[in-house]
Amino acid sequence: MPIRIENQTCYFDSASGPQQRPASQLTIITDPDKAMSAVKINGDLVYITEAEADALTVAGATDGRKHLKATDSGSAI
Repeated sequence: MPIRIENQTCYFDSASGPQQRPASQLTIITDPDKAMSAVKINGDLVYITEAEADALTVAGATDGRKHLKATDSGSAI
């Protein structure tokens, strides 16, 4: 699902419907079960690409991603 970033405000769809948040209010996390980056909005995980995650960090989001290794417990790699 593509996201759109304009003037440090992020627009995207979640299970709760269309959402808009300032990038500074978002934290990008890693879902270890899916080995994907996501942001949590209203309790919903919105999965994003690594390019989208990088764009969000440039816009001001907090980068809380954990880089998984094949030897990590629970790693899908």
